[in-house]
Amino acid sequence: MRYFIELSYNGKAYHGWQIQPNATTVQETIEKALSTLLGNPTPIVAAGRTDAGVHALQMFAHFDTQTKFDNSQLCYKLNAFLPKDIAIHDIFEVSPEAHARFDAISRSYIYRISTVKNVFSYDFAYQLKRDLDLDKMNLACQILYDYTDFKCFSKSKTDVKTYNCDIQYANWFKKEGELIFEITANRFLRNMVRAIVGTCVEIGLGKLQVEDMHHIIKSKDRGKAGYSVPGHGLYLSKIEYPKTLKTNV
Repeated sequence: MRYFIELSYNGKAYHGWQIQPNATTVQETIEKALSTLLGNPTPIVAAGRTDAGVHALQMFAHFDTQTKFDNSQLCYKLNAFLPKDIAIHDIFEVSPEAHARFDAISRSYIYRISTVKNVFSYDFAYQLKRDLDLDKMNLACQILYDYTDFKCFSKSKTDVKTYNCDIQYANWFKKEGELIFEITANRFLRNMVRAIVGTCVEIGLGKLQVEDMHHIIKSKDRGKAGYSVPGHGLYLSKIEYPKTLKTNV
């Protein structure tokens, strides 16, 4: 039987999602807890991978098991077993063919930039006390809709077969001393959001012009785009699945 887990985590203490040698990751931590409680090795497959220090307001993963359990009880036990920076919100059965990664139809991220010194947010927002032109940054975001190949924002060494992504929404807004960037797409490349944010910041500072966004994307060259902003300001915020996911069991 296949089950989905809905969870969230504070990524500060982890070297990203995916299991790695000699580094603590979110996937490894959850798999150890799940395997212990179910009494069998239980690998999990996530909707995506987050890098070191990146947070998730919502993440989904699936696992297979023949062990019988009560969903709410397993959810409760996992939360008691896991460290305080990982929370399990739901566990539900899905069809054997359902896949946390391949069935996701969209993913959304937010990025937080703190424009004032804030002693309570320095671990969770990029501290950048500079004047940024939000109008220009949003004009640059509109250009993203004109393209699908975003190789220029991808980490250089990656094994993806295509750099095509369908960006459905991208926007900056102000909220309580912070600049918030929201973006939704069907998929994202490694480092893509952080590179887009860094490019927007350079446009907002006047180091790049709005029209430069066209040239950067067309170049397909990571070196032409802006810098990669720190991971601690980035949050995987929402993952959408077909409405039939829970009903086709």
